[in-house]
Amino acid sequence: MSEKQPQLVKCLVWDLDNTLWQGTLLEDDEVVLPPAVRDVVIELDKRGILQAVASKNDHDLAWQRLEQLGIAEYFVLPHIGWGPKSTSVGAIAERLNFAQRAMAFVDDQPTERAEVAHHLPEVRLYPAEHVLSLPKLAEFTPPVSTVDSHRRRKMYQAGFERDSARSAFEGPDEEFLRSLGLEMRIASATDEELPRVEELTLRTSQMNATGVHYSEDTLRALMKDPHHEVLVTTLRDRFGPHGAVGVMLLERGSAVWRLKLLATSCRVVSFGAGSVILRWLIDQAAATGVHLVADFRATDRNRIMEVAYRFAGFTESGCDCLDALPAAVDTGVQRWHLVPGPQEPPSTVSLHAPTLATAGQTPQ
Repeated sequence: MSEKQPQLVKCLVWDLDNTLWQGTLLEDDEVVLPPAVRDVVIELDKRGILQAVASKNDHDLAWQRLEQLGIAEYFVLPHIGWGPKSTSVGAIAERLNFAQRAMAFVDDQPTERAEVAHHLPEVRLYPAEHVLSLPKLAEFTPPVSTVDSHRRRKMYQAGFERDSARSAFEGPDEEFLRSLGLEMRIASATDEELPRVEELTLRTSQMNATGVHYSEDTLRALMKDPHHEVLVTTLRDRFGPHGAVGVMLLERGSAVWRLKLLATSCRVVSFGAGSVILRWLIDQAAATGVHLVADFRATDRNRIMEVAYRFAGFTESGCDCLDALPAAVDTGVQRWHLVPGPQEPPSTVSLHAPTLATAGQTPQ
């Protein structure tokens, strides 16, 4: 029997002196970044592992040195000052909304690691001499590499800028959303996107209509089925990409379209992404003259999806079109029905999406 996959590290926090670089910034004439350590930073970044700094140092001098070394861009949320490192690591975890067990800290000083261990017992700790071996460890090796993992750091950095802009903005939320220049794209999934699509079905819980996990193999089979659409939603704005934020699994029939799954990332709830996706689908169904049926299975976390479906007009009332669908295998699945009508285009998002109007003519 294979060993259980360990909890993956989502963020590695670095000490600087004699850990990231060789030497002590405030004592030595020069500090040096070994090429092999630079390679570790770049490799972990490619894997989608965020990296931050917790260092007792002069902030301006340390950050200037990181910039001179050409490596500052790889670090989010640098905490450089004179407070306890446990406070810095804890603040980084809170800002990222990561559990302690998803955090790791590397430092050359046993006393610093002990201080973090005392206050944050679930954070994983590594001595500086183990830095070069980190990419070989299972906890730093995600089982799959997705399109979004390669740009996760940039998405988080853009998110911090976006949050700052929201805090500084004076006016209604709708006006702020318009100021972002949001662009949403809905398109058929590609082979390259399948790992991320599987991840969305697995990791989204609050914004998952059924809680069902679809494997990459199952998704690939559905992509080849002429009766199904596997649709991916991506989002970007003036600060940068949000990446793939939604997936729809749609079964098309001549009289009814069945939405087998709608899942969106919780990161884009405040942008109304789920509503925009649903309204687009309803408009497409209305143009084709088919009814819509949406699968919904209540979980202990997806109440917000029930609200989204009801707000869009789905009801539990019966319709003859339901007789054409096979019985649900999962007795916990409800089928909600909608007779669609034309929808107004979104007012805060520029939407680029395919036309599915002819798809409904495909016989079951």
